[in-house]
Amino acid sequence: MNAFEKSESIKTSLRQGFQDGSSKMARRKCYGYIVGSNGQLVINSDEAQIVRWIYERYLAGDSLGKIAAGLERQGIPSPTGKSKWNREAIDKLLSNEKYTGRVLLQKTISTGASQIENGGLMDRYLYTDTHEAIISDEMFMAVQQEKLIRTQNPEKVIAMNLIF
Repeated sequence: MNAFEKSESIKTSLRQGFQDGSSKMARRKCYGYIVGSNGQLVINSDEAQIVRWIYERYLAGDSLGKIAAGLERQGIPSPTGKSKWNREAIDKLLSNEKYTGRVLLQKTISTGASQIENGGLMDRYLYTDTHEAIISDEMFMAVQQEKLIRTQNPEKVIAMNLIF
């Protein structure tokens, strides 16, 4: 099997897992969770409190930079263990539907050299009730709408409402 065939075989296997619900990607750990003994995501209460704080501060009008500075002031290490949080990490955290108890797979696709956002080129797979939520759907949606408003992209606010 050459490199191309091997790559295609891996992609096919991953997509099959997305379709039949067996993908381990749905149980991939993110900040605010640990992987329990049964392989399921379980809330890490200390980190979950920080996740809620980040969402609340964003909705209160704080910028990503101000939130990062607040976390650093409190001595809270980033998800990678660094003393400083960066804006990108906070932005990704604010965009992660996993905090609502859902998992959306195949958000990005590989073009060979890089990952790009999957804007409908391939099926995406949404799993619900896979684990306990840290934030409510309402808070998540409010943050998504606020993000779109801040980027001055109000037409996407309507499209976002169709997902939830």
